[in-house]
Amino acid sequence: MDDADVIREAARGEIQALATLYDRHAGLLLAMANRILGDKALAEDLVQDVFMEVWRRAHAFDPSRGSVRTWLLVRLRSRAVDRLRSAQHRREVAVDDVAPREPSPTAEDPELAPDRALVRKAIAELPEDQRLVIELSYFHGLSSSEIAERMGSPLGTVKSRTAAALTKLRAAMVAAEQRTGGLQ
Repeated sequence: MDDADVIREAARGEIQALATLYDRHAGLLLAMANRILGDKALAEDLVQDVFMEVWRRAHAFDPSRGSVRTWLLVRLRSRAVDRLRSAQHRREVAVDDVAPREPSPTAEDPELAPDRALVRKAIAELPEDQRLVIELSYFHGLSSSEIAERMGSPLGTVKSRTAAALTKLRAAMVAAEQRTGGLQ
């Protein structure tokens, strides 16, 4: 049963469907949350909150807008950024010193290695200005306004670069799914 079928079951109140989604995606979500928040306990709480939201809002999933995995990652990222802002945990990040955080033990999960490698490769192939806005936004939790301020660029430019980068990343992921018959 594919993820879209499973989420439809969850929308009908099937608790086993939620467990299936958790088994399939919790590792990736935990790695991403830990990367954004930099704290394993906060990351675990966030993943739990995301799955509680999925349980309550599974009916809101729209397969025409993307995959279940993407839907989960967007929900996680949004909540993680909200937590960073509300807790005043924003770090000052120098544009010249953008580097991914050290991977967490969860991020080293061998099952996630193909996905991680694909995403890293796709990000590395982006033009420098697009790569930078993606790293600042997704890995450091900065808003478009904060990125514009740090880069000394107009907000519209940052948004355009982000949109272009996401389009290229999406195309790379779709191409990889077509080549391999789906991500791991």
